[in-house]
Amino acid sequence: MKAVILNEAGGVENLQFTEIEKPMISDNEVLVKVISISINPVDVKARGYEGVLNWIFEDKRPVILGWDISGEVIETGKNVTEFKTGDEVFGMVNFFGSGKAYAEYVAAPAAHLALKPENTTHQQAAAAAMAASTAYQALVHVAKIKQGDKVLIHAASGGVGHMAVQIAKHFGAYVIGVSSAKNRNFVLSSGADEHIDYTTENFRDKLQNIDVVIDTIQGETLQDSVDVVRRHGIIVTLPSPEIPEEVKTKAEQKKVNIEFMMVESHTKTIREISDLLKKTILKPAVYKTFSFEDIRNAHLEVETNHVVGKVIVNI
Repeated sequence: MKAVILNEAGGVENLQFTEIEKPMISDNEVLVKVISISINPVDVKARGYEGVLNWIFEDKRPVILGWDISGEVIETGKNVTEFKTGDEVFGMVNFFGSGKAYAEYVAAPAAHLALKPENTTHQQAAAAAMAASTAYQALVHVAKIKQGDKVLIHAASGGVGHMAVQIAKHFGAYVIGVSSAKNRNFVLSSGADEHIDYTTENFRDKLQNIDVVIDTIQGETLQDSVDVVRRHGIIVTLPSPEIPEEVKTKAEQKKVNIEFMMVESHTKTIREISDLLKKTILKPAVYKTFSFEDIRNAHLEVETNHVVGKVIVNI
């Protein structure tokens, strides 16, 4: 089968095309013929930085990057009862770990997959896997969102951001989305009640008594977010567990909780996402699609940090 391997971190030229054997599945796995994959920021960081690559894959080389897949089941392990050959499925495979999504076929734990709704394309399903799982776990499991909460979402036009807007609205929150002016209509059409243009406005000057912040940026954005959160409110921060001491101190003084979260492959999460897609509560935005042979340019697109929605590769 076709696959893309990585021997060492660096530029996109390090993504190497090769032919390898189809994976063998275990008793609890299914073999998926992949139709679409999603390129996430973590893919780009793992490809670009040896520290991130070693963090995820330790010293294993070569590796196959990627975690988001959508495709068709062509074989099932003997313990698998929830899927059958011919089912269309999607999911975030083996995160945190080795998902091996950059390939024609992927051996995926059945527990990491859900049925793809008929009203959802493979491209949309792949787009939703990690991004929607991250938004859902951050809002529901960590922040414990409830109806009437005021929720501030940074980078609200990005992959996780636009999913978080939709999920927060589903739970009855008042949602404020931050992005540039050119993405204002997109953020509002995703369900945000209010938009702030970070290029001309400082959200810190406009907001107060926020219950939940979804922080996908950190740095100054995280520090300023502490100022707008109510006492005992929460900031869920996603990029890194390393929170500067001055930010921790400021948050402690204000009695604001800061929680780092890294998404995990989880049966209940991906099946909740499938249900939200089926009910059209979640509508993933596909920004651009690339062919498998053009996967290097897909990485470069994500690297611009100006993607609205998700970048998809069709295998």
